[in-house]
Amino acid sequence: MSNPPLTQSIPLSPDKRWRAYWVCVSVAALTILDLSKVNVGLPSIESALGASPTELQLVVAGYVLTFGLTLVPAGRIGDQRSRKAMFLIGLSLFLVTSAICALAPNGAVLLVGRLLQGVAAGIQMPQVIGLVQQLFQGAERGKAFGLFGATIGLATAFGPTLGGLAIAVGGPSDGWRWIFWMNVPLTLVAIALAVWLLPQTRLPSPGRLELDPVGVLLFAVTVLSLMWPFLFTTGSPDDDPARWWTLVVFVLGLIAFVAWERRYAATGRHPLVPLALFRVSSFRNGTVLAAVYFAAMPSMFLLTTLYLQHGLGLQAVYAGMVGIGFALVSAVTSMIGGRLVDRLGRPLVVWGIALLLAGVGLLVLAAVSTPEAWTPWAMAAAMVLAGAGGGFVVSPNQTLTLADVPVKQGGLAGSVGQLGQRIGTAIGTALTLSIFYATIYRESGGDGSSGGAGIDVYHDAYALAMLAVAVLLAVALAVGLVDLGARRRRRSALG
Repeated sequence: MSNPPLTQSIPLSPDKRWRAYWVCVSVAALTILDLSKVNVGLPSIESALGASPTELQLVVAGYVLTFGLTLVPAGRIGDQRSRKAMFLIGLSLFLVTSAICALAPNGAVLLVGRLLQGVAAGIQMPQVIGLVQQLFQGAERGKAFGLFGATIGLATAFGPTLGGLAIAVGGPSDGWRWIFWMNVPLTLVAIALAVWLLPQTRLPSPGRLELDPVGVLLFAVTVLSLMWPFLFTTGSPDDDPARWWTLVVFVLGLIAFVAWERRYAATGRHPLVPLALFRVSSFRNGTVLAAVYFAAMPSMFLLTTLYLQHGLGLQAVYAGMVGIGFALVSAVTSMIGGRLVDRLGRPLVVWGIALLLAGVGLLVLAAVSTPEAWTPWAMAAAMVLAGAGGGFVVSPNQTLTLADVPVKQGGLAGSVGQLGQRIGTAIGTALTLSIFYATIYRESGGDGSSGGAGIDVYHDAYALAMLAVAVLLAVALAVGLVDLGARRRRRSALG
């Protein structure tokens, strides 16, 4: 029976720890930024390349798909070998694929570039979580995750503004290309910083690399079959109803994957996903909460951007600016939450989701009841309240989720959590976009995609799709309350 590979930590001074941390968090922000800033470019891509709603959906969700598929294997490799090497591989691939997307002559090439970009992002992200988990303990870890959450929040919310600026500079036909071109200098800087400042934070584990190839294959089939029907759900009457049959493959694949992983672990080898992680209630509950939360939040930004651009005719750069208040406020509350999480625990996350729900309600109210000239300003104000809540969710939940996970499994646990977030994003985006576009098709006689819908149609489409966002947030709130009750029962049993 072989022993699981061990992580051999290399001690670092505080200065080196924080330098490594900021390099890694900057790389994570770059990958998330590329998701959010592309959203605002969808109308420009549709106009320039004649892309259909399905193709536009795949430009966004295809990135998320390959991002998710790569996370767990990449986390395993980083845990067993060199996280620095994985960073550099991922960044180099991200650089090349950004150039492919920028030069894409048609939608097919753009989609291939986006799929490969997702692979690059999936290689990078697990190394970030594993590094933070390894380098920081206790209150300092909460601070690190607080800053991480603030950075990711800024990247998510400022992405549409940067995308809008790129379109304003490059023009309506080719401005979307600048969304990808801006990745090139940013990635070159990130590569230089990684080479210069990122130390070897661990020694490679001895022995051969264990990747559980059968587990990887079953895992890929399971994730792909779950996400597939949602990736091809746009709300158009042309959506193929047969796509939902892949969920049968998902159920069978999941059963086979769990059975294989148990059998593989029983032989003494290291499975792709240690199922024992899910016996840790804090990890299980936190992972589910994050998955549902990330099903809601990117959808909220995307729906708001589409409503402002298509419904109100706002230019992309101004539509993106509506989320700036969310970015700034969530950055502040993320840092505060990182410092308070050790003292307040799960209630901090629960109150954050409640604030966010209030913000979503105000967003819909502003969209449907204010004069059009004032609507963007009213929605920007609602985003401020939503941002205050959002900052208390992501980084505190990350700290609470990984608190009871062994450091040697930090990269793997982080990548499993990120996988849940990416699957949530793909499903949430597909669900809410299908409601949005289906309402437009239904109420405008099929002319909504070509700009034939009136403002009342967009009111209904936005309100119904945002109702789905609110339901997802309510589910996240329920999971938070369940976890809160479990923690209180454990404390009572111990006390």
